Amino acid sequence: MEVPKTQKDIQSLTGRVTALTCFISKATDKCAPFFKALKGGKHHIEWTAECDKAFQDLKDYMGRAPLLSKPLPGETLYLYLSRLRPYFQAHTIIVLTNQPLRQVFQKPETSGRLVKWAIKLGEFDIQFKPRPAEKGQVVADFIAELTPSEASEPEKTPPQAGLPNGSRLDQSTPFWILHVDGSANQQGCGAGLVLTAPDGAKIEYAIRFGFRTSNNEAEYEALLAGLRLARSMGAIQISIYSDSQLIVNQVIADFAAKDASMTAYLTAVHQLLNKFQAYEIRQIPRNENSHADALARLASAINDKVGRKIPVEILALPSTATAEVCAVEYNDTWMSPIHAYLTNGTLPTDKTKARQLRYRSTRYIVINDILYKRGYSTPYMKCITEEQGEYVLREIHSGVCGDHSGSKSLAHKAFRQGYYWPSMHRDAIAMVKKCDKCQRFGNIPHLPAEPLTPIVSPWPFAQWGLDLIGPMPQGKGQVKYAIVAVDYFTKWVEAEALATITAARVEEFV
Repeated sequence: MEVPKTQKDIQSLTGRVTALTCFISKATDKCAPFFKALKGGKHHIEWTAECDKAFQDLKDYMGRAPLLSKPLPGETLYLYLSRLRPYFQAHTIIVLTNQPLRQVFQKPETSGRLVKWAIKLGEFDIQFKPRPAEKGQVVADFIAELTPSEASEPEKTPPQAGLPNGSRLDQSTPFWILHVDGSANQQGCGAGLVLTAPDGAKIEYAIRFGFRTSNNEAEYEALLAGLRLARSMGAIQISIYSDSQLIVNQVIADFAAKDASMTAYLTAVHQLLNKFQAYEIRQIPRNENSHADALARLASAINDKVGRKIPVEILALPSTATAEVCAVEYNDTWMSPIHAYLTNGTLPTDKTKARQLRYRSTRYIVINDILYKRGYSTPYMKCITEEQGEYVLREIHSGVCGDHSGSKSLAHKAFRQGYYWPSMHRDAIAMVKKCDKCQRFGNIPHLPAEPLTPIVSPWPFAQWGLDLIGPMPQGKGQVKYAIVAVDYFTKWVEAEALATITAARVEEFV
């Protein structure tokens, strides 16, 4: 930028400095000579040597940005710049967010409004990564804006927590010592644990995460894994040491967990801590936690050059992930009244049903809350529901070792396996009838479709049946009677009308 010459140029300069206030420390003091020059009015602008010196100092300050940390070779450099579309098409774009944007753009059909955006952004190489904690940016802004005080603050007592659920500290029981540390980098995420028993024995443990986490989430996963390990080893009182200030202060309630992920992790930690009789948690410097830090880096990098065997566990899901539970509805079965009577003595209100239930229950017994049926010459048979019985019959009939046996054989096989339910024979018959392969390849029955009906006459016209009908309404020829003959074999019918019933007329008809 050239040296301002007019009032408009100076106003443009101060406006640009105001826009960059967040990047310029004490911007008002640096622009004081420019404001003095503007006080002279439009026709009395004087660019003094003081203004020229302030302008050069401002250019030097903007050209030499302060370094808050030492750059490392291979480390990703994050810049906030404005570039055109060809620039972004040639480089990878990393979006730091805690929102599930990657899942949304991978399935745009779930929302019709995102289809056009997904197509438009498909030309860029976009990668989504979890957003790190904001504490680093806060510290950087603090160092850039303020000069550190030379006077040191008094040393605080290390944070600690004590007795959960009103427990009493047992002085006779020694404390187990747990050092935890988490690591999250470009190579992976992991945790390191060092659990020291009261007798001095050390347990080294390294965990590699099968999912991406931030540094704070990795620290929480390390703490949860360490508490589970100490609990499995039978620890009652435990001392926890971590180099994460955020995690320690959130556990002892000095810091608030505002993020949903941190709140879930904090709740899980308190649930595990309440299982101990007493505990304490302290923050220590990183150099005093080097052993756990080395294990965490080992798990995240999976370095094969390890001098001794250290177990490395693969943690597939976060500790805060809730398990999917299927809702199961329980309905009363044929076993419910018998089980209730044998365990609690519960009987129906109807006296007849109560007497029948007492009689039936003598053939059953309950062992370890499971109902069994007694047998005269067989061992106890486990009672199951009709749905479970259908599964047993299906496995025996058409399972891996099924032979598509008949209904009687199928029921006896289920009986010999030690299962019982009242309708097992009826269910076996129904299953064989419904089996497609049994109907296709089974033996063809040659029995008649209907039961055979016995007949008296063995051949046609060997035996007849005669009957006289009348009197009926008189017809032509004054006939009002009829004689009927039926063959027993062919069911052939012969009939003739008669005016009078005489032996001669009957003999003539026959």
